[in-house]
Amino acid sequence: MEAHQPRTGLVVGAHSADFIWRAGGAVALYAKRGWQVTVVCLTYGEKGESQKLWKDPTMTLERVKQLRRAEAERAGAILGVHNMVFFDLGDYPMRTTVESLERLADLYQTLRPEWVLTHSQEDPYNFDHPEATRFAQEARVVAQAHGRRGAAAAIGAPPVFLFEPHQPEQCNWKPQLILDITEVWETKRRAFESMDAQEHLWEYYTRVALQRGQQGARNSDRAMKYGEAYQRVFPLVTEELR
Repeated sequence: MEAHQPRTGLVVGAHSADFIWRAGGAVALYAKRGWQVTVVCLTYGEKGESQKLWKDPTMTLERVKQLRRAEAERAGAILGVHNMVFFDLGDYPMRTTVESLERLADLYQTLRPEWVLTHSQEDPYNFDHPEATRFAQEARVVAQAHGRRGAAAAIGAPPVFLFEPHQPEQCNWKPQLILDITEVWETKRRAFESMDAQEHLWEYYTRVALQRGQQGARNSDRAMKYGEAYQRVFPLVTEELR
């Protein structure tokens, strides 16, 4: 008898902290349910999102990378991340390559995720974010190709959900799915409080979670307090209206 295969999810973020602010609740919730969630950080956010660290005049680029990686790994451990992968593609600007695309496609085919979480498709404030989304979706398509490593290796069509950007109105992003993260909220809060380099975002993302929780309760019969919102890329395929 074959051993039980755990269910898997994949999060692709441009910078080391992106998955915490925007999808930490989903990660913690599914980890609690026994899923294995892999997080890919394409960069460490070493140039554009480490302002606090760069106030030290003796700071170096490699030291910033080390500190941001340590923060992300610490937060990931709190959330229950199964595996964290760092691509180190450079930050501000981030530039992907064919080699990095193949590497991510390899991950898709190895993990065979049931869902993928990544950034909005537009973001005029941070060009690394939509580039990460384009990259994540291209790798998904590459991993679906039967000619890449044969039909048995090709993945199916995992749904892609775009997590909430910092300025949703400016990114043409709409909340189409609100995930109730009330039961894991304290875990998410502890995770992002471990991100010392971006302390200024702690209260902001607490307010976002409260707002989405209120909207989730209003649009359902759930007594939810904290939520995370996502936009779908592909249609929901179902046998019933729900």
